[in-house]
Amino acid sequence: MRIILSRKGFDSSYGGAPSPIIGGRPISLPIPASQDEQTTYGAIGLGDHVKAATKGRMSQRNTCHDDPMFADGKCWLGQTGGAQGHLRNQGVTSGDLFLFFGLFADPATKERHHRIFGYMHVTCHGSPDEIAVHREWTPPPRRHPHFSGDWGAANSIYHGPGNTAQRAAGSLRLTRSGGPLNAWKVPSWLKDFGLSYHAKPERWTGATNLDSVKRGQEFVCNIGNAAAPHRWIDGIIKEIES
Repeated sequence: MRIILSRKGFDSSYGGAPSPIIGGRPISLPIPASQDEQTTYGAIGLGDHVKAATKGRMSQRNTCHDDPMFADGKCWLGQTGGAQGHLRNQGVTSGDLFLFFGLFADPATKERHHRIFGYMHVTCHGSPDEIAVHREWTPPPRRHPHFSGDWGAANSIYHGPGNTAQRAAGSLRLTRSGGPLNAWKVPSWLKDFGLSYHAKPERWTGATNLDSVKRGQEFVCNIGNAAAPHRWIDGIIKEIES
């Protein structure tokens, strides 16, 4: 089994601000649309949140890249280009687990930090044509952006059970208390199993400290059937679903 730490949502480059935590709940804001996409922030109930996060620079009328998409205990994710090539080269397939993380701001202190906000267990994946006839496929509640537009030959869809966190639990936070942003606290087994794009020894200090890379979308760890990582996964999913 592989765990994929998948960076998604607003950040300083895409959207220009962290996503908010509202009423104790992390709300990941999809990045602005990069192609001729039709879904607006208002259409998916995020108009007020994107306006507040960008201090009026964006509003409910702006279009967004509605991905990953969550509904009814399921998730739909599109990927293409170099990021999809990395997932393919790492052997990501059915049975693997995406843990989505992004940049958020603490509502009290305004401290920016990375945290996990959702997950997906992959049950099927492939090109839009391939996945649409897969026996595990469930159509999304609205048009997914990777089913249209010029995404290139590598364009792929991942689908399976998934959900988003209802509260900003401490166990879902990656950035260490006090920061800086890319100073993560991670489970002790991660250093031994390895994480793609994080091979340099100097990135790992102590058993649980990781200086995470500042760019990149998909970071993969192959945990196989090891007990400790699977216990950690169970705890993370239980927290998200609680």
